[in-house]
Amino acid sequence: RKEYQDRMAFGLGIIMQMGFPGYFLIVADFIKWAKENDVPVGPGRGSGAGSIVAYALKITDLDPIEHILLFERFLNPERVSMPDFDVDFCIEGRERVINYVAKKYGRDRVSQIITYGTMAAKGVVRDVGRVLGMSYGHVDGVAKLIPFDLGMTLTKALDQEEELRDRYQNEEEITALVDMGLKLEGLARNVGKHAGGVVIAPTDLTDFTPLYCEHGSEQIVSQYDKDDLETIGLVKFDFLGLKTLTIIDWAVKAINKSRATEDQPPIDITKLDLADGPTYDLLKQGKTTAIFQLESSGMKELIKNLLPDQFNDITALVALYRPGPLGAGMEKVYCDRKHGKEPTKYPHAILEPILNNTYGVILYQEQVMEIARVMGGYSLGGADILRRAMGKKKIEEMAEQREVFEAGAADREVPAETAKEVFDLMEYFAEYGFNKSHSAAYALIAYQTAWLKTHYPSQFMAACMSADMENTDKVVILLHEASEMKLKVQNPDINLCQYNFRANDEHNIIYGLGAIKGIGRPVIESIIDAREVGGPFKDLYDLCARVDAKKVNRRALEALIRAGALDDLGVHRASLVASVGLALDAANQAHRSAAAGQNDFFGISAPAEAVHSYQNVPHWKKEDLLAAEKETLGLYLSGHPIDVYIQELDQFTSCRLVDVNVGQSKQKKPVTLAGLVVGVRIMHLKNGSRMAFLTLDDKTARIEIGVYGELYDQRRDVIQKDKVLVVKGKASHDHYSGGIRLSADELFDIEQARGNMARHMQIQLQAEQVNSQTIGDLKSILMQNEQGMCGLGFEYHGLNGACQLDVVNDWRIVPNKHMLEQLETLIGRENFRLIY
Repeated sequence: RKEYQDRMAFGLGIIMQMGFPGYFLIVADFIKWAKENDVPVGPGRGSGAGSIVAYALKITDLDPIEHILLFERFLNPERVSMPDFDVDFCIEGRERVINYVAKKYGRDRVSQIITYGTMAAKGVVRDVGRVLGMSYGHVDGVAKLIPFDLGMTLTKALDQEEELRDRYQNEEEITALVDMGLKLEGLARNVGKHAGGVVIAPTDLTDFTPLYCEHGSEQIVSQYDKDDLETIGLVKFDFLGLKTLTIIDWAVKAINKSRATEDQPPIDITKLDLADGPTYDLLKQGKTTAIFQLESSGMKELIKNLLPDQFNDITALVALYRPGPLGAGMEKVYCDRKHGKEPTKYPHAILEPILNNTYGVILYQEQVMEIARVMGGYSLGGADILRRAMGKKKIEEMAEQREVFEAGAADREVPAETAKEVFDLMEYFAEYGFNKSHSAAYALIAYQTAWLKTHYPSQFMAACMSADMENTDKVVILLHEASEMKLKVQNPDINLCQYNFRANDEHNIIYGLGAIKGIGRPVIESIIDAREVGGPFKDLYDLCARVDAKKVNRRALEALIRAGALDDLGVHRASLVASVGLALDAANQAHRSAAAGQNDFFGISAPAEAVHSYQNVPHWKKEDLLAAEKETLGLYLSGHPIDVYIQELDQFTSCRLVDVNVGQSKQKKPVTLAGLVVGVRIMHLKNGSRMAFLTLDDKTARIEIGVYGELYDQRRDVIQKDKVLVVKGKASHDHYSGGIRLSADELFDIEQARGNMARHMQIQLQAEQVNSQTIGDLKSILMQNEQGMCGLGFEYHGLNGACQLDVVNDWRIVPNKHMLEQLETLIGRENFRLIY
């Protein structure tokens, strides 16, 4: 208790001394309001989690003593700066909290903060060219000569790009264009709104800052940006929206609703046991899709190597999986030491208590500060100044700090050589060290999502799908993950679905109507309202008669049909689409008659079968049905165009797309992959050549593939959307995006892949199929496709046995699409197979 009391007294003293109690109380107040008004709040991220005062005020949810978090990383009198709590709110409730603050302190004193977009190098060239009346193509050619690098300027571009410099020097028009651009570069071009910043002033905002209101909007923002506001003494509060909090909230509400029906107490996500065995078992298997901060392929590989079995390991994962530590190989040292493959070493015995929970690796900024305090005699405030100097590589300041550190170490009888080595280590790791307060707070959210996925998978995955309904690529990944988890996602159903995805039971998820393109929330709410009043819809006519015709129009109805949401009404999709007009006309007629208080002619209603008649049209082909699903859902639900090829593709591809795994190695790994092309981006390079980025989809995942130079020129005829392609190339891990990079070396469509890779076709004949007609037709089909590279063999299955029939070795065929379709018609798809 004394440790907590001492820490509290120290923190309060600093806060009072620096004049920041008002800041803490304001933040505590709006967080308290949010929690009491059903707006989920994050556990606190950033260095603020190191404050025990913030923990006591329930601004943060992590005990800083238990998790070894330092207050001085957040606030110290030796480095006077504003405290800064980054507060995460559920994205749906964030605006409510901002409105509460505006109402409490006065709308004339509270506003969001402006941001300024500036004229960058490429943009200023395009803008100037447009104003000068130059042709788009001409200006675009100049803009493309400017390298796409962070912080690029026109001056740098002229230095680096010889072609741009030559044109600037030799073409008067380009000289005028660039000279004008140089004058305008860096000026403000447009305004926006800061993602999370809110300013609260002690009196009217206009006493401190001009205000800005965008035309046609009522939203007021400060006309000073965040840096200028802080310069004039105003305080910025960060109200950030975090989608994961929304997912957790939706999942917990669904779980507790289900538990209430079973007379079980509700779960409290803030009071989980952080040592839950099944949760760590899930993590160790790398099953972290949809788990906050832990779902990238590279992170999954790191998790499988680290095998987390305690909360401290999750905190370490968040800190390790960044470009700096990965590039320095820190993750390998950490994993090897954790599992005893390498002994844990400490630079000096005095540092063991600081580094023992990271196996001797200096992983966190707080550890750098503690080492400076324990070995160098620094105060923690001074240690934070040292950490910042190291991180920013201030050479002169570092030389001074080295003397101070070595002198302090000498006072503690640390050998001079050891002190020098430790300072060098601190300096090296300070560049890569991560703020442990931030890492621990995000590790807590990661653990909460992992716990939900482990114990309540259907509710959790339904919430994830609902949160990403607009992101088709993510929905595809989540649907595949649900399948891997043995969860069934039921197709859209007008009589079952709500707006969001929802768990039907622990093994079933019902599709969300909100994921259907072309219909908005008002349409869906109208349908759900009508269903709740009158019960399930009996057919298309009943649906049209009961919903609000002003909201649910023909376009919305056709989208629902194409998505398969009316499949259970007893009529196939082609007929439903063809009959929408009839159903709408009948509904309109019924509404007009009801409004006029009239019956049909002679007061007799038309027979039900006449009113509910449907157009007699052929069923859609499988490919048309799938195309309709793709158009309305953004994905294939009742099948996939690649399904027909899966057995073939599995024979010569390295793996399915979701299983591409190159680990953390920088080496490129040769792979053969296949999928449906769902996206194509063509890029024109400055040397005049072109390249393409293809997005392949094989139902399990999507991956982007680069096709460069000569290969693009040779194969651009097959680089088309909706083609099934086979790609041979080299895959590597992208440390920054966490995804897989793949550059193509060879590229084939499925026909070419068969021709190049199929070694043998085995045809199976049943006794009942063997007659002169079938054998004659079979011979004709095979002889039309001779002179290929694929061998041929037969199996005959008679009534009492089976035998292999040899074919002359030099008879080779071309297994093209037309031939396979002919064979399927003649003997059935199950009676032949290609061997690769």
